[in-house]
Amino acid sequence: MEVSYMCMKRAGTSCLKVMKKNPYMKHSIKTPSTFVSHPSYTSYISTLSTPHNTPFISVFAKSCFSSSSSSVSDLPLKNSSEKTGSKVILKNMNYCELEKWVQSHGYRPGQALMLWKRLYGNNLWALCSDELEGLNKDFRKMLGELAAFKALSLKDVLTASDGTRKVWRSQILFKLEDGSVIETVVIPKSGRNTVCVSSQVGCGMNCQFCFTGRMGLMRNLTVAEIVEQAVFARRLLSSEIGSITNVVFMGMGEPLHNIDNVLKAASIMVDVQGLQFSPNKVTVSTSGLVPQLRRFLHESNCALAVSLNATTDEVRNWIMPINRKYNLALLLGTLREELRTKHKYKVLFEYVMLAGVNDSMDDAKRLVDLVQDIPCKVNLLTFNPHKGSPFKPTSEKKMIEFRNALAEAGCVVLLRPSRGDDQMAACGQLGKPGEIEAPRLRIPTQFQMVV
Repeated sequence: MEVSYMCMKRAGTSCLKVMKKNPYMKHSIKTPSTFVSHPSYTSYISTLSTPHNTPFISVFAKSCFSSSSSSVSDLPLKNSSEKTGSKVILKNMNYCELEKWVQSHGYRPGQALMLWKRLYGNNLWALCSDELEGLNKDFRKMLGELAAFKALSLKDVLTASDGTRKVWRSQILFKLEDGSVIETVVIPKSGRNTVCVSSQVGCGMNCQFCFTGRMGLMRNLTVAEIVEQAVFARRLLSSEIGSITNVVFMGMGEPLHNIDNVLKAASIMVDVQGLQFSPNKVTVSTSGLVPQLRRFLHESNCALAVSLNATTDEVRNWIMPINRKYNLALLLGTLREELRTKHKYKVLFEYVMLAGVNDSMDDAKRLVDLVQDIPCKVNLLTFNPHKGSPFKPTSEKKMIEFRNALAEAGCVVLLRPSRGDDQMAACGQLGKPGEIEAPRLRIPTQFQMVV
C-alpha cells in the first residue's frame, strides 16, 4: 500500500496529512521516514484499528488539535504551481498584478483592463487567446505564447432534482493539472442562482458528519482554481438558468485554512470590472479558525458564515475537532468583539441538525444564549446522510419545533431543506474518500445509544 505523509502547521494546529493513491489525488508526496517514527504519531496509530483489526493510518496526528506546539518539522502545505509549464496562469493575478505583468511586456495599462474584462466581464469569460476579440493582434499573440487561460478541465456535469419543487442542482466535476478532482455545485432558485465553490482538495478539519472530511487534506486550491469555478458556472449555465448572482465558499475544504488564496479569489469575484458579484452575496464559511476569522473580518467586506453545529464544548469537541483548539467561548467572543466595529454586518451561523445529538429543546435554549449580542442569522440545515456515517437527520417536525423556539426568543432563523442529495451533491456530501480515511472520533458515552 503506497502511502505518504506530510506534517503541517496551520491555525496553530499540528496535523499529519496522509495521502494515498486516490481518484481525487493523482500523485503521492514523499516525506522523510522520521515523520512516521515521531512518538505523537506512532502512539496515536497504535490506538486505532479498522473493524478487521488492521492498522488504520490517520489523517491526523495525536496532537492535531492540541494547544501545545509540536516538535515535528514544519513543512508548507502544498499548492499547485503558479505557472503551467513556462506559462503564467492569468487568473492567479489580481488586477494590479495583471496590469504590471502586461506593462512588463511592453503593453499599455489599457490593454490589461481590456484583457481583464474579457476574462471576467461582458459575458465573454474567455478561456483561450482565440476568444479575445478586439485586442491588439500582437498582444493576443504574446498572450498565446506566455499565458495560460485555464486552471481547470471540465470532467463532468451531473444534475440532481429535488422532486416535487422541480428545482435542479448541477454538480460540476473539474480535473486539476495534477490529476486531483474537485466539485462545484450550482443551486438555482427563483431570483437567486448560487455557485458553491471548493477551496481545497479534501479537508483537514475532520468534522465527523461531513463526507469531504473523510478524505483528509490533499492540498490547497490556487486562486485561479477557485475563481475559475465561478467563471465556468457562469459560462456553462447562465444561458439555462439565468445569471449566477451568489457565491458561497461551502464546497470541499475549509476556506480559512487557505486564507491567502481565498481572500484574493474573493476580491477578484467582487471586482467591479470583473465578475461583479456584490460583496454581501459572496459568503465565506468557516468551522472556526479564530486567527484567520479575525483576519478575514479585517481584510474582506464579503459575508461570513460560521459552522456552529453544537451548543456545548463536549459535543463540538466530538463532531468538530477544531473546537479543541478554538472553543465556543473563544470563537463567539471573537465574533462579538470584531462585529462591534462592522456596521450593519451580520454573521450567518450554520447549524446541521443531527438526531439525538444537537436537536433538543435544551440545545435550542443554549443556542439562543450563545448567540446573544452577536448580529446574526441562524440557518438550520438538514443533515444529508452518506455512506459510513453514524448520524441521522432530525425529523422535519422536530426541526420546525427547534426553529420556532429560536424565533420566539428573538433570533432570525432560517430552515433550509436538503437539495441535491440524490446525486451526492448536497451540503456535506462532496468529495470521494480513498481507501485510507480520516479517523472516527470516540463517541461520548451519553450518545453511544443514539448513533
